[in-house]
Amino acid sequence: MADFDSREGFNKARCPGPGWEDILAADDVAPPAFVAQDQYQYLGSDAVDASRYYYPEFFRAENERMWPRVWQFAAREEDLPEPGDYVTYENAGRSYLIVRQEDGSVKALHNVCLHRGRKLKTDSGSVEQFVCPFHGFSWNTDGSLRNIPCRWDFGHLTDEKMQLPEAHVGQWGGYIFVRESDEGPSLEEFLEPLPEFFKRWRHEECVTVAWVGKVVKANWKITMEAFMESYHAYVTHPQLMPFTGDANAAYHVLSRHVNVNYTPFGVVSPHVSDAKLSEQWIIDEFRKYNGRSADNYEANKDDHAIDVAEGKTARQALGDAMRKTSQEMFGGDYSQVSESELLDALVYNVFPNFAPWGGFMPNIVYRWRPWPDQDHCLMEVRVIARVPEGQPRPVGVPMHMLGEDEDWSDAPELGVLGAVVDQDMTNMELTHEGLKASKNQRVELGDYQEVRIRHFHQTLDSYLKD
Repeated sequence: MADFDSREGFNKARCPGPGWEDILAADDVAPPAFVAQDQYQYLGSDAVDASRYYYPEFFRAENERMWPRVWQFAAREEDLPEPGDYVTYENAGRSYLIVRQEDGSVKALHNVCLHRGRKLKTDSGSVEQFVCPFHGFSWNTDGSLRNIPCRWDFGHLTDEKMQLPEAHVGQWGGYIFVRESDEGPSLEEFLEPLPEFFKRWRHEECVTVAWVGKVVKANWKITMEAFMESYHAYVTHPQLMPFTGDANAAYHVLSRHVNVNYTPFGVVSPHVSDAKLSEQWIIDEFRKYNGRSADNYEANKDDHAIDVAEGKTARQALGDAMRKTSQEMFGGDYSQVSESELLDALVYNVFPNFAPWGGFMPNIVYRWRPWPDQDHCLMEVRVIARVPEGQPRPVGVPMHMLGEDEDWSDAPELGVLGAVVDQDMTNMELTHEGLKASKNQRVELGDYQEVRIRHFHQTLDSYLKD
């Protein structure tokens, strides 16, 4: 039974053995203080009602009460680098045109013809005007009316009345967000404390190098929650256990909208046998199965070995190698960058559906959207990498949309990461089916390892009840 301290909350539920802070303390270079600071909060132990995942009425409440009032990650800056470039972003019954303006700013125009209601676009690209394919009504890229065919028949329609409606736009760290509601916190307030944390990692200097999406036969929350904890790893991803401290991971609640899971790499899982395993073996397994290390995304990498020097740990040797590789690939000085920022899964979640990874390696960015109902969702996996010093910022790659019969491993740009995501997919679909069939209709969560899921649901409740 974990200790309870009324001043600090239920804060001692941890796996026996070295914890997150212990692993960091043994590293050669210390990470930023906020990475090491324990910010776990005990949020109760009540079960979650299973119907939240599949009831049409609950899905409708999310669409009406939550989605319009939150900042949603809609695009990356490199998705629309030039004036006239646009991205079609759809979610929860709304469709927007995210458009780069002549002055470099961005607008989010409602993607609906104001004549008979046809969507103006279903793709992304570059235009001088938006022309409705139904009757030819057209708008400039700033949303102002351009032309009405047979204008003589529409004397009752003024240019002002025919201005395309707009949603609010916010920009941070290379990400573009939209919000429908006029009320609510600024984007910076909504994201707190990410803007301060990510100053060091500078996602605005990164560009999308891989982007894959797939429709999953499960509720968006079920799918997202599988990526909010490392608890499932030792059963679902056994190949990762030689170099992943799954049960050593840390879970922090940072604000109303933000939480994080820090999972260490370069250490053996506590679930692996107690037999002494060599540090070199840990590295060899890491190089085979880790899906995020910088050398996985180097175009012409050499399959060089990483040797563990005497007196060094696998984690220290990997940190040294990643510092060298990062400096060679991207430029700059990585000598004082911590092992944690080069190796570990620093997985932040911004309510409701945006999950950027921190650190200096090519970063994974997840997004989940209802697609189009409570029984399906669109899951997207991006990989962003730093633009090498002295090189121009390239245009981001478009999304590779997988078909129903394709697996994530069919996307070669994801490398071994695709196979890891594939391991999660069966869980998603069968969890959705199982919750519908559940006798007691209860979802039980761990107090520590699944606190982020509980935090998510409590934040969701706050929107539905307001």
